[in-house]
Amino acid sequence: MGKGGGCIPSKRHRATAAAAAAAPPPPPASHRRDRTSIPAPRAPAPPRPVRIYVVFYSMYGHVRLLARAVARGVGSVAGASAILFRVPETLPPAVLAQMEADSSSPEEDDVIPVVDTDGLPEADGFLFGFPARFGAMPAQMKAFFDSTAPLCRRQRLAGKPAGFFVSTGTQSGGQETTAWTAITQLAHHGMLFVPIGYTFGDGMFEMGELRGGSPYGAGVFSGDGSRPPSELELALAEHHGKYMATLVKKMVHGSA
Repeated sequence: MGKGGGCIPSKRHRATAAAAAAAPPPPPASHRRDRTSIPAPRAPAPPRPVRIYVVFYSMYGHVRLLARAVARGVGSVAGASAILFRVPETLPPAVLAQMEADSSSPEEDDVIPVVDTDGLPEADGFLFGFPARFGAMPAQMKAFFDSTAPLCRRQRLAGKPAGFFVSTGTQSGGQETTAWTAITQLAHHGMLFVPIGYTFGDGMFEMGELRGGSPYGAGVFSGDGSRPPSELELALAEHHGKYMATLVKKMVHGSA
């Protein structure tokens, strides 16, 4: 055989084979997966604030003052916001002048927008305020509720909680009947009437001073129109707003 051929390996081949035999065997293949970093779970986004629409009609300004107190009560609850809306006037200016309707601060009414019924389904809850007319709501408020008929047909407000606050001229002028006769409006919408009961505590049993309001909701005695809401009546209105906001939060988010 020629050099480097045949059955006898050359010196170079013998050295390569010896080196391969002396090399340590490769480590066995591992079946363990490489550890990978798992990102920490993201903190849940805070729940959105609940929206409570405070929709009112006020001819002499008393209900408007209650509405602002109610809104303050709603705003005192973390995660709740109150949005004020006024109901359109249906009487002409000449008639309002004969009735000596409040016109001392028209610019304040301009700040509060007129309610748009198409936007009502965006609310999580409602507080409706209005004065008494013969123990029931006035025509302006009834016209507003009548305008919600398209929402009623489609039950767009069904299941939403709502309450009432009122103004009457006298102690027997309808603090309770003005509210409970309005419950029919909620019933046809499938809404939930939320009274305040006696959650105002000792203030509900105050006998030392004149106070509007009832278990149905906050209220004010306006007398001949010259009596503004008292501090106690405004405090009750704030409590009403706070109570409603707390309840709506529980309904929407399941916690206080």
